[in-house]
Amino acid sequence: MGIIQLYISFLDNPRFIENTLHALCFKTLDLSPMENYSQAIDNAISARNLSSSAGSHIKAWLSEPRYSDYVPAIQDLIEAGKWQELDDVFWTVIPFGTGGRRGRMYPVGCNAINDRTVGESAQGLATYVRQYHQKNDSAEQLACGIAYDTRHQSRHFAELCASIMVANGFKVYFLDDYRSTPELSFLVRHKQCQCGIMVTASHNPPSDNAVKVYWSTGGQLVPPHDNGCIAEVEKVDAIETVDFSQALSAGNVVFCREEVDREFLECHLKVSTPGPRNIRVIYSPLHGVGEFNVLSLLTATGFEDVEVFDLHRTPDGDFPNVPGNVSNPENKAVFDKIIERGIETSADVILATDPDCDRLGVAAPLEHGDYSSWSTFSGNQIGVMLADYVLDRQQNAGELSANHYVVTTLVTTGMISKICQSYGVHCYDNNLVGFKWIGDMMDRKGPENFVFGTEESHGYLVGEYARDKDGAVACMLMSELTALVGSRNKSLHEHLDGLYQKHGYHAENLMTIQMEGSDGMKRMEALMTAFRESPPTELGGIKTLAIRDYLEQTRTITGKAPQPLQGPTGNLIFLDLEEDGNYVAVRPSGTEPKVKFYMFTRYKPADLEELNRTRQSAADRLVLFEKDLRNFANKV
Repeated sequence: MGIIQLYISFLDNPRFIENTLHALCFKTLDLSPMENYSQAIDNAISARNLSSSAGSHIKAWLSEPRYSDYVPAIQDLIEAGKWQELDDVFWTVIPFGTGGRRGRMYPVGCNAINDRTVGESAQGLATYVRQYHQKNDSAEQLACGIAYDTRHQSRHFAELCASIMVANGFKVYFLDDYRSTPELSFLVRHKQCQCGIMVTASHNPPSDNAVKVYWSTGGQLVPPHDNGCIAEVEKVDAIETVDFSQALSAGNVVFCREEVDREFLECHLKVSTPGPRNIRVIYSPLHGVGEFNVLSLLTATGFEDVEVFDLHRTPDGDFPNVPGNVSNPENKAVFDKIIERGIETSADVILATDPDCDRLGVAAPLEHGDYSSWSTFSGNQIGVMLADYVLDRQQNAGELSANHYVVTTLVTTGMISKICQSYGVHCYDNNLVGFKWIGDMMDRKGPENFVFGTEESHGYLVGEYARDKDGAVACMLMSELTALVGSRNKSLHEHLDGLYQKHGYHAENLMTIQMEGSDGMKRMEALMTAFRESPPTELGGIKTLAIRDYLEQTRTITGKAPQPLQGPTGNLIFLDLEEDGNYVAVRPSGTEPKVKFYMFTRYKPADLEELNRTRQSAADRLVLFEKDLRNFANKV
């Protein structure tokens, strides 16, 4: 290349300048190789191409022996000037949240899912469980249950976790095929394991994966075990491993899928209720694990006309045939293509579960016998219908008493509490977000009187067999309910309207604001501070009555001094509005880089002159709530 052409290339391609100078830097500096990389990191920080926290973490991974396997890959990224990628995966240490350790997969980095971060999670769990049982003088053989879903690298991470647990003295019970999160919860209880690991990122994008960690109860870790395990994860230096195939041959890893499948189904059948079955069901596993459990269960309970939606049937971690490649049944657009098939085949209900089959989404015709107009249900609406159904069937069977109870969370619709009151049972609804708190409440109050558990994000459970939400059993319950109301010439939507007339119209909405990266974390912290110190004085034209702060454990009526708040401790703030039943909640997500806003409005039964008018009024009010909340957040 001549000097003129070279000069033109420089002018036209700034990236060419950066890469050329970057390469020359590594060749001309009179420094050791490691000093060259350290200097390049410092230069990137000075140029604001890299955060200082990322720089510190990268230097640690380059210099500390425990990260030696990852050094070549990091050096390649530095030499290529991939500073944004390096910042994304190194700016912080990926945390444990309400759903475990979850994030984007990347070969290196403390803020990514890779062999090191997954390995640290398993090693920390093994160390904590082993120490806990040693302190409690337990001489029993320690055991761990492990399962995985259809995501990329899920089987690899599952085998890695198994090899670590075996190296730490555990026997591993391994589900040797794609299986659901609730089946892992059941496995832990069935095999009397001290802990469990589920490899899944639930409904996250294809780029993500995660490890969900379970205690001997079959529920995810709660205090003090969550903090104890996190402390051990943070201290991990060496990760102990054995060869997976050798551990399998030696009997330290036991494949038990067929036995657990059989026993899991038996437990599902025990919570089924006889009744009508003559409906047409379309089911979508959304490219996940659900088909085996759901289809087996629906068939075993007498539902013969069940079609598995072919476009979503193939297990595939890319989730190729759903909008945005995100298999989340909370997203209405997921149902668009399935509803087309529902109209074509005159189906009575559409059921869809997320990739690890612990959540359920539902769509149904608006009117019985008219298959031309369909609509989906929110997670709260599904919870309302299923809560009423399971309470009603137990009452009709003469099995319901004042000792029975339902469990929900603080951000789940208040309509379920109203339903529980009508049946004379208690509703424990003062729980933080996350189904692990529902499972924990079951153990604290006694599972023998547990009737139903639900959270707004499409999670549902009946029975004592598990301590996590179960998409398969929710599919069964919804199919039973659809057939029952169909025998009364009603659609699910018409049935729900009847519940509104009885208990009042409750409407909810969820808004999320993404806040990626280190700047996003600062924005989240600033936003939560703003809600605590100077919250909106009104929303949707309704004045703010009080602030409930579950982190500070205070409730502050406007213009008055804070008072103690009875409830769990967590980073969750409520704004109670002056009109009863209207309130909003805000919290940072425990599993994703975003803030969630939950909005609630209510109209009493006496106010329901015309349901469609009330429905529109509630929708308009929620739009105003969202507008005001978004404006407030944008100013922070």
